[in-house]
Amino acid sequence: MILKGFTELKAFLTTPKNIVIVGHRNPDGDAMGSTLALKFYLEKKGHNCTVVVPNEYPDFLHWLPGSDSTYRFDWQNNQSQKAIQNSDIIFLLDFNALHRVGSDMQKTLENYKNDFAMIDHHQQPDDVTYMYSDTSICSTCQMVYQFIEMNNDLELIDADIATCLYTGIMTDTGSFRFRSTTSATHRIIADLIDKGAENDRIHNNVYDANSYNRLLLLGQALSNLQILPSYKTAYITLTSEEKKRFDFQKGDTEGVVNYALSLKGIIFAAIFIEDSDQEIIKISFRSKGIFSVNQFARNHFSGGGHDNAAGGKSDLDMAKTVTKFTSLLPQYKSELESSYEE
Repeated sequence: MILKGFTELKAFLTTPKNIVIVGHRNPDGDAMGSTLALKFYLEKKGHNCTVVVPNEYPDFLHWLPGSDSTYRFDWQNNQSQKAIQNSDIIFLLDFNALHRVGSDMQKTLENYKNDFAMIDHHQQPDDVTYMYSDTSICSTCQMVYQFIEMNNDLELIDADIATCLYTGIMTDTGSFRFRSTTSATHRIIADLIDKGAENDRIHNNVYDANSYNRLLLLGQALSNLQILPSYKTAYITLTSEEKKRFDFQKGDTEGVVNYALSLKGIIFAAIFIEDSDQEIIKISFRSKGIFSVNQFARNHFSGGGHDNAAGGKSDLDMAKTVTKFTSLLPQYKSELESSYEE
């Protein structure tokens, strides 16, 4: 764990401040839950807070409390820039490096005149003035809860804060099934339910809000599934044409890679998604056991994340990206074979 400048940050926040809270590009449940929860908490402490995310987030997260007041940097640029310029400090949540917000917003943040405070659980964070970093914690939302606890303010957690935090913990732990889900996580979840998080409603809003086309896209993804049993690996591809055919919306591929990982005997799973706007192949990696997809992504696909969940990208086309991926597997065969005992 890295806890840098916490005492100084606490002192800085003793008087009202203009605060901007930023999540990463393509925000997920943990990014949105943590930024919105921190906004509500800091507002209760007397601060003026604005959440700014780089771009749009999935429709199944738009119901979150406070979502309607969030700025998207890409299409609410004037409002976002003004909030950033007028802020006394920027909190960076659920990402470890400024490039994770995308090039346009990155330039704005790099020119920022005041200090950053980072709350994040990804490996190898950038150095900022104030930092709470812990790679052992399952989600940034759990870290926000613990940040509030460090300030002796758990009594300030109301139903809205609890709902946002529960959502992020639930989504980043795969509904509490990943190895990073600890007994502390479950105790925090119990407290959030006691404070007003309606667990059944949250689950329904996130997981039971599929469109017809999203299910058809899932069917296409599963029909593209390839299995490499000698390497305990499975992967899925989705092309731009396939996404267009099923009216792809942001968030429609969320969690699809886990279907590949759910196969018996599979240790390593990947999904390759063609992104014609950015002219890249976006990649998500998942693993079981001790095989580190974070290191694999960092070594080969300009990415990173956690040991069992990471992302990356490729500037090659789909066929060449898949060929590159499969050609790397022989050098990891022994690691994959010993990663997880069935």
